Amino acid sequence: MIDALIAGRLYGIAEQRTGHAGSNYVTCKVKAMTDDGDSIMCNVIAFNETIRQTLLRLEDGASVSLSGALTPKVWTDKQGNARPALDLVAHSLLATGQATPNEQD
Repeated sequence: MIDALIAGRLYGIAEQRTGHAGSNYVTCKVKAMTDDGDSIMCNVIAFNETIRQTLLRLEDGASVSLSGALTPKVWTDKQGNARPALDLVAHSLLATGQATPNEQD
């Protein structure tokens, strides 16, 4: 586990879910840009009530910064290429508001 800070744009909208024991959590994806101009997807899960509610209010494309426990992963696409991915358990969040259509990629 790595304690990390990521920044990017919400990809899609956040979804609220309920665990087997009845606990609520929110999942979403954040598209972050790399130094070489590529992007990497970060799968985010949040258990904290404040973070959950904030993520649920954001629209697709909203700018966010999240910190928490990061786990790097690798997955293989349909062409057989190894691709990086990130899983983040969010502990804190900074959202800059909702994106307007011309701000989205």
